[in-house]
Amino acid sequence: KSDEDLTRVEYPSLKSIKWQGRFIRPQDSLESLYGKDWIWVARFNRIDRRHVYPGMTIKEPASMDDIRDYTPLPQEYEPARRHRKYLLLDVTEQWIGAYERGKLKFSMPAATGKAGNETPLGIFRIDARHLTHTSSLYKVPGEEGGQYPMDNALRFHFDDKNIGYWIHARDLPGRPASHGCVGLFDEAMQRRVFSVPKQPVLLDSQKLYAWAAPDSAYGVDDGSHQEIANGPLFEIRGALPRLLPAHR
Repeated sequence: KSDEDLTRVEYPSLKSIKWQGRFIRPQDSLESLYGKDWIWVARFNRIDRRHVYPGMTIKEPASMDDIRDYTPLPQEYEPARRHRKYLLLDVTEQWIGAYERGKLKFSMPAATGKAGNETPLGIFRIDARHLTHTSSLYKVPGEEGGQYPMDNALRFHFDDKNIGYWIHARDLPGRPASHGCVGLFDEAMQRRVFSVPKQPVLLDSQKLYAWAAPDSAYGVDDGSHQEIANGPLFEIRGALPRLLPAHR
């Protein structure tokens, strides 16, 4: 879509931050526009570099200081206090956080299921890990596309059709986009599959995987599918973010 407008995706936490729309011209990239601060703008927009292209509009903060270390999640979360590790996904904010004894250790943008393929809500548990998982249902676009990669995959649910739901590496286009899984930044996967970006920087799926299913807790990870016992609880709350009407 040449007219993707991310200013239409409404995240409640952005009400307290000043920003304006920035139209992307052919010569623009996040790096050329924002220098080393591009990472904060990417996170703020819940978008990866592969999805920033001419003709689209992103949210540009009035001040970079307002979005450094931005997170819409609470620094302390009472339901997580009794747990050594606890994951919280806010679907409305498209953001996931890792809590230790109720304190936010780190958090990151996510791409959840789009309308019609919503990510299930409720309390789940991480019960399997698979470093080199691939989708059994979906392929990479294009004639030569193999099965869609789901690196650093953490399973949290089976539905009534026995389809597994995972947290995993995927493209982040700045809005809900998946078939129900929870996607995180992983430019290493994108470089391997799509040959961009040249130098991967955003590697959130690797970080969350190492935190949620560390070798010290579950033995050596040889890359194969492994069931795990007593993985972290995973709470998913909220509804899809509101999409504002297109400007006429």
